[in-house]
Amino acid sequence: MAGAESSPLITSRADLIEAMARGAKPKSDWRIGTEHEKHVYRKDPLRPVQYEGEDGIAALLEGIRRRTGWHYFYDKENPIGLRNDGPVGGISLEPGGQFELSGAPHETIHGSARELRSHLEDCRAVGGPLNIHFLGLGVTPVWSVAELRRMPKSRYGIMTPYMDKVGTLGTSMMYRSATVQANLDFSDEADMVKKLRVSLALQPIVTALFANSPFVDGKPSGYLSFRSHIWLNTDRARTGMLPFAFEDGFGFDRYAEHALDVPMYFVIRDKQYVNVAGESFRAFLKGELPQLPGEKPTVKDWEDHLSTLFPEVRLKQFLEMRGADMGDEAHVNALPAIWVGLLYDDGALEAAWREIRDWTVAEMAQLRNDVPVRAIHTPFRGGDVAQVARRVVDIAREGLKRRGLGEEVFLAPLDETLALNKTPAERWLDRYNGAWGGDVTRVFDEAEI
Repeated sequence: MAGAESSPLITSRADLIEAMARGAKPKSDWRIGTEHEKHVYRKDPLRPVQYEGEDGIAALLEGIRRRTGWHYFYDKENPIGLRNDGPVGGISLEPGGQFELSGAPHETIHGSARELRSHLEDCRAVGGPLNIHFLGLGVTPVWSVAELRRMPKSRYGIMTPYMDKVGTLGTSMMYRSATVQANLDFSDEADMVKKLRVSLALQPIVTALFANSPFVDGKPSGYLSFRSHIWLNTDRARTGMLPFAFEDGFGFDRYAEHALDVPMYFVIRDKQYVNVAGESFRAFLKGELPQLPGEKPTVKDWEDHLSTLFPEVRLKQFLEMRGADMGDEAHVNALPAIWVGLLYDDGALEAAWREIRDWTVAEMAQLRNDVPVRAIHTPFRGGDVAQVARRVVDIAREGLKRRGLGEEVFLAPLDETLALNKTPAERWLDRYNGAWGGDVTRVFDEAEI
């Protein structure tokens, strides 16, 4: 069991549940975590960035390490990210070189925003002399998957061929998409259930508000959020709206049951990734994995497996809101703002629940399928998503106001979208069809973050 010595073996169903339930904490300890991914690119000539070399992504990591004092973590001999000495947080590399900040837990959105500003300053200060720039869009607008170099992380070598077996756009998800994610806490199982149901139902509304990936392969994609479309065609076994979450009796145990049926990707032993793609965790519990005969899983193995599920809202020891395209700095801050406003104030959470409580699973699924194309203009119940979004943003605003911290200012980008009745994606398309004269490459200057 080398590589898993520090984690106890799973001995019962209760261990599977406890891996999620132990995240419960009192409201006074609730925190806000924000993660975001940025595309990296070079200018003059415009091209992707490789990992290796004195001006590659490894050099970018080294420069930020020296500037921040953070520490490397490795995959074999390759530095693949940085961690700080404080609360959980750090920098990691996505498959196509997307540069990700996993933010530390903060008490307020102001704290998360300060962290983001500091990180972007680090990226620009170190990246500029290396001719490395950062793009705030949900999908790389020009390059194909084949043109993007894979980062030296073993898990990506396992996931890439598997993606081609289970979906049509899984490698696009890996190599050329970028998202913003907000991570929020729950107090107990009942609180988790209500928050998960509200956030799942409203995730398509948020996807619509943040739609910011209208280009692919050098031209308009036909979608306002091509990133969201990608996820519909990645791996249906581990993505989606979790309709069972709306069934009576849903809780930690039912989510564990779902997770057991999601095929595995890998197991880590001796700091090496063992390829078990497509295998069953249920078989692992019985010691029947062909790759590790007789060996049974640890709690850490289960936690690793939970991290390979990709639903619209993911349950671990907190809730991860996963439905937004990457955007500019203001939109990165707006994502935790809308979710904190909705979920961290009791009155707002109840108002949001009243908004969605009679929505059917079929209606939610239809919304999820339709918003990648039309975003806030998607028809819904005799109106459109924009009408729902206005009510939802107002609920979030009131929730933030009751927190009394002035965090409602971070909703400004969403107010602008609703006032203009145009998503960020549509505003890029206006430029493409107007001042840019059909030249998509202009977006690299205007969407640089």
